[in-house]
Amino acid sequence: MFRSRSLTSRLLGIAAAVGLAVGLSLQAAPQAAAASLTQVTNFGTNPTGLAMHLYVPAAVKPNPPVLLALHGCQGTGPYLYSSTDFAQLADQYGFLVIYPSTSPSGSCWDVSSDQALTRGGGSDPVGLMSMITYTEQHYGGNPNAVYVTGESSGGMMTNVMLADYPDVFKAGAAFMGVPQHCFYTASVRGWNAPCAQGQVSMTPQQWGNLARGAYPGYTGPRPRVQLWHGTADTILNYNNLREEIKQWTDVLGVSQTPSATDTPASGWTRTRYNNGAGTTQVEAYSIAGAGHQLPVQGAGMAANAIHFMGLDAAAPAGGGTGQLRALGAGKCLTDPSTAAGSQQQIAGCNGAANQTWTRTASNQLTVTVGGATLCLDAEAKGTANGTRAIVWTCNGQPNQQWQVNQNGTVTGVQSGLCLDVAGLGTADGTPVQLWSCSGGSNQQWKLG
Repeated sequence: MFRSRSLTSRLLGIAAAVGLAVGLSLQAAPQAAAASLTQVTNFGTNPTGLAMHLYVPAAVKPNPPVLLALHGCQGTGPYLYSSTDFAQLADQYGFLVIYPSTSPSGSCWDVSSDQALTRGGGSDPVGLMSMITYTEQHYGGNPNAVYVTGESSGGMMTNVMLADYPDVFKAGAAFMGVPQHCFYTASVRGWNAPCAQGQVSMTPQQWGNLARGAYPGYTGPRPRVQLWHGTADTILNYNNLREEIKQWTDVLGVSQTPSATDTPASGWTRTRYNNGAGTTQVEAYSIAGAGHQLPVQGAGMAANAIHFMGLDAAAPAGGGTGQLRALGAGKCLTDPSTAAGSQQQIAGCNGAANQTWTRTASNQLTVTVGGATLCLDAEAKGTANGTRAIVWTCNGQPNQQWQVNQNGTVTGVQSGLCLDVAGLGTADGTPVQLWSCSGGSNQQWKLG
């Protein structure tokens, strides 16, 4: 599953179209001074002797997101660092990238054993989780903004990690992978020829049950998934893309019928599978004529992946005071009471103290009324749709930390949910809550 460069020149020309498709302009984005790839040792429990390299950009965000980036067979972490665009994108957007390497060097990831396909069961996934925990503890990585991507065997492991640790990852992007459990052989680093050749087909529920079986009893939120495959892949057959779509649409509870289909660049077919709120849960890219060498460096594929995961949000600026205007309603976030625990609402903008919010360097949004300063707070550390947005005594906890994003959303650091005007309301007194990000006008805000 070595990444051939034979089709690279044929695919590079689509970069500009891809930038338009995701609203990015990589050439125009500000570049930070280059940082270096650093090897980390003694990072924790590591049953298979994996190696860890970490990329910390020069202009890293406060409380930065973490991306786990997984190489293919015959590759290494440093090779993936040099042959893909993820480090360049980290320079632009301030997130951390972990580049692990298998042991022995150049081997495939273990996606075939009982240990690997079970949460906490051992083998490579346990060592990968140790790297994530180490990065959170020693580099300030945000445990509520962890993502995973990979190519070939690393794409397979991306699907395995999303199934084993759905409570850890917010989203993932698998390039040239196969469904979780498709490569099962009951042996460590086994080769499953029928799966590789695209001969394994199951119902969506069967695939979904296998993924859910990696963490029995788990009922919490599941990570969103992006999938990529070339139609001319002779190493891992293109049929595997169809089977991956079946698996993740079932796991995420959305229809196998696409909500939308488009062509963001020549030869690319994108299908999206949305939930009832209109949020894309599964996104699949079919690349016509492409073999086994995705993502192509410089072609915008990595940029699409980090856009899907939300890693291209602007780094938060420290400070800033003013009204927080709900653009859909044309009204302002308002504290209706000086009491801790009061649910926030919208009201006509008047510049009063109870509509004046300060964004602090620690990502809090504070309001001061009658000499008392309170913080915007996700009630009871809630992470479910409908959690009330209240004010509470400032305590520095993650449910009081917010990202004011370049796309106009305000997201909770703990939950990843968007600050939302309930029911698309526009009347004074409409309550404000947390809800899955949908791109709706009732989730668009402007501070100042």
